Amino acid sequence: MSKEVKQGDVVSVHYTGKLENGSIFDSSMEKDPITFKIGEESIIPGLENALLGMQEGETKSITISSEEAYGPHMKELVSDVNKENFPTDISPELGLQLELKQPEGPSIIVTITHIADDTVTLDANHPLAGKDLHFEIELLKIAS
Repeated sequence: MSKEVKQGDVVSVHYTGKLENGSIFDSSMEKDPITFKIGEESIIPGLENALLGMQEGETKSITISSEEAYGPHMKELVSDVNKENFPTDISPELGLQLELKQPEGPSIIVTITHIADDTVTLDANHPLAGKDLHFEIELLKIAS
């Protein structure tokens, strides 16, 4: 009888992640598979849950809600910064990601999502927050 993935197993997986419109946002197919331990929360919860019960060699197509992926898009993590307060050595561009150092706590990654005459909009949400994600997954190996 074939083994099935359970909590605590180390698994190797190939995946392709797509958005609603079918565009690929990430894939391991041209790279090495990802290897991680089930239950360590090193990947999004929906993907980890989808692997439970799978057998080596099995493939699956799944849709993961934003709640089980990168969470909802939170408006409170979006703010406008006056261009006068922007560092002079950085030229704002749409999609540019910046690392902001906070006075207390870890630094955060923000993405420039809008540029107006006087302001730059910074979004600290994960770029995939608020999006349902579609995955093709292939379980290559289970190592307890």
